[in-house]
Amino acid sequence: MPPTDASTDPVLAVPDGDHTGGADGGADGSAGSREPTTMLRAAVRPRMLVLLLLLVGAAAVCGRLGVWQLDRAEIRGASAAAQRLAAQEALPPVGLGDVLAPQTAFTGELVGRRVVTRGVYDAAGQVLVVNRALDGRTGYLVLTPLRVTDDRPEPAAGSAPTPDAWPRTAGPVEVPAGTPVLPVVRGWVAVPDDAAALAVPAGEVTVTSWLQSSEASGLSDLPTGQVDAISSAQLLNRWGGPIWTGYGVLRASDPGQGDALTLLPTPVRSGTGLNVQNLAYAAQWWIFGGFAMFLWLRMVRDEAAGDRAV
Repeated sequence: MPPTDASTDPVLAVPDGDHTGGADGGADGSAGSREPTTMLRAAVRPRMLVLLLLLVGAAAVCGRLGVWQLDRAEIRGASAAAQRLAAQEALPPVGLGDVLAPQTAFTGELVGRRVVTRGVYDAAGQVLVVNRALDGRTGYLVLTPLRVTDDRPEPAAGSAPTPDAWPRTAGPVEVPAGTPVLPVVRGWVAVPDDAAALAVPAGEVTVTSWLQSSEASGLSDLPTGQVDAISSAQLLNRWGGPIWTGYGVLRASDPGQGDALTLLPTPVRSGTGLNVQNLAYAAQWWIFGGFAMFLWLRMVRDEAAGDRAV
């Protein structure tokens, strides 16, 4: 048999183009692959920058919507607080003993409740509460203990529920030991030595006041006759008891105390300035904005990792 040339053998012959076909096919198969790189290089790739712009825009929109909801929370909260205040002021005054007894827990619903009491001011126990602001000025609250002789005074027959409608005893009144004490903020004064403002009405007085909750205990190293908190616990040690766990913010009294003291506005409950529902919506929008930025960082991390073999 004659010798056979491999280049002409139809079975063994390999086309020239197939000699490199495996290498070329491998190159083609890896043409779309991504090699691992650094986060910084992945972040500055064009498509990552485009995604960054889109997601930053989305986060900015979410942030602005959150601010809008926060504004709405303030507006609606202020409106609700004004409605509650108007409702409180429209209620007729009641006897202090009808809503709160001495040495009992003070609840938030009592803040701003208008009550009437009758008693005798203890001028010797009067103190000044320091560092209290009113209308942009810092001064002192005049806090006077009222020895309550009647916490459920009845108005005179046919009279409207005003301070002078409750009959009072003329002349000196003897206050027995152990008479319960109601702290009364009679007003605000700019300086601590205003004798006219600090003068205490003598004899029995009928007091109409707004209720407010007791404050936390304050400092004890202040000058004599001064405190920095209206704390029933501290006042109990100073004045004796029993004592009410809240205090009264004077609205009117009979007899009157003159105009030297500036009366305080109606107290309101703390923590009621924002609408909770709108506040929750604001938080949701801010969370969405933060998630948009987290999503971009996650995509950059995946881009930097490149393709992994399966």
